[in-house]
Amino acid sequence: MSKFQKFEDLEIWKIAVSIAVQVYSLCDAEPMKSDWGMKDQIRRAACSMSDNIAEGFEYNNNPDFIRFLNYSKGSSGEFRNKLVILHRSGKISDMVYNDLYAKSIEFSSKTKSLIDYLKKFEAEKKKK
Repeated sequence: MSKFQKFEDLEIWKIAVSIAVQVYSLCDAEPMKSDWGMKDQIRRAACSMSDNIAEGFEYNNNPDFIRFLNYSKGSSGEFRNKLVILHRSGKISDMVYNDLYAKSIEFSSKTKSLIDYLKKFEAEKKKK
């Protein structure tokens, strides 16, 4: 894996930002526009995914980055839970649900892979 110079180059950050942008657009239209509580919560969960990647990366050390990647992955779970609630309550369409759910699963999977890679790297560094 190559060394990244800035968090904006990370694929997982790009996926997370695309999810957040899509959520903001979704929340600007009815029926989400009037649901202040859920609108705020799902926006926060979506933004937290990319926020934690950015913050953790900027600490410039793998242990902190791993910790923040775990927070980001946790936010993805919270986000998916809210998607399920919105879908089952008829607030979002099948198409929107399926698209955002798939992106969130992709995000979680790729984030987990990065976490595993960094943990392995750190463990091997300690052996030397």
